[in-house]
Amino acid sequence: MKLSEFYYDLPQELIAQFPIEKRDESRLLVLDRKTGKIEHRVFKNIVEYLELGDCLVINETRVIPARLYGKRETDNSDIEILLLKDLGDNKWEVLVKPGKKCKIGTRIVFGNSKQLVAEVLEIMADGNRIVRLEYNGILNEILDEIGVMPLPPYIHEKLKEKDRYQTVYSKIEGSSAAPTAGLHFTPELLEQIEKKGIKIVKVLLHVGLGTFRPVKEENIEDHKMHSEYYEITKEACDIINNTKKSGGKVFCVGTTSCRTVESAADDNGYVTPQSGNTDIFIYPGYKFKVLDNLITNFHLPESTLLMLISALATREMIMDTYKIAVEEKYRFFSFGDAMLIK
Repeated sequence: MKLSEFYYDLPQELIAQFPIEKRDESRLLVLDRKTGKIEHRVFKNIVEYLELGDCLVINETRVIPARLYGKRETDNSDIEILLLKDLGDNKWEVLVKPGKKCKIGTRIVFGNSKQLVAEVLEIMADGNRIVRLEYNGILNEILDEIGVMPLPPYIHEKLKEKDRYQTVYSKIEGSSAAPTAGLHFTPELLEQIEKKGIKIVKVLLHVGLGTFRPVKEENIEDHKMHSEYYEITKEACDIINNTKKSGGKVFCVGTTSCRTVESAADDNGYVTPQSGNTDIFIYPGYKFKVLDNLITNFHLPESTLLMLISALATREMIMDTYKIAVEEKYRFFSFGDAMLIK
């Protein structure tokens, strides 16, 4: 398929710059992929579409303040880095700016009294760097003090409350971006869902910026996804497998939860406990093994996320639905409104 087939026009004013005051009062567009019927609801109505015997899969990842502003040790010039992936042993894959100032051996100092130092060890083929971090104490505490929440580049306003770029159930730190479909849930809404008898399944996928990296190849099949770390426990697998066995539906909250369960599934849709890195790329033609319904946000034109939801419905149905969402002035992207594809 051609990249241009996933382009649509979006007025700038529809790109949400702020989260709405109450998470669960964002709008919800419901698309029935069998009939093409569209409903316009409010997000807290999501509970009406979940039935006893279904399960809801959520991603427990938590965004770290991964954007760091520092100085090159040799000449005090400004350097910005974005932590992308923890490689273990204090090594990280990072995005650097400006790249020409970050040759192998370059040391970058962050915070007062050299709270954190990054030394460039390797330059990767895509221009990212591998650095070794030097610090005393606990890294997450240092990042909380000197790091900045890495909001997407299309958000130009400063976030007043940094927890609004975290899901209410975020737990395990490691993401460079939030799994934004989950931003609509409140503790009260989750409690209401559980009281209805729907099991909540917790999985983990640390969101890297590779998910949002522009597709440059005109033939989308040639695009190479960056890998992201994921985990799925035995408890999570048991709930999902039992749900499928008993005829219930698996609702995934966001493309990250979807990619996690699909990565962990065999051809029969049976998921097994595992952890590792996934570079699964879902686009039209893909046959879903686990997911039945998807709760998601509205995605960028020509993005891999738009391709994923086009695999669940059809490209034509998704592009027609997006046209209606634009006409109805839905709010788009990370802080925008939600969509249920059922």
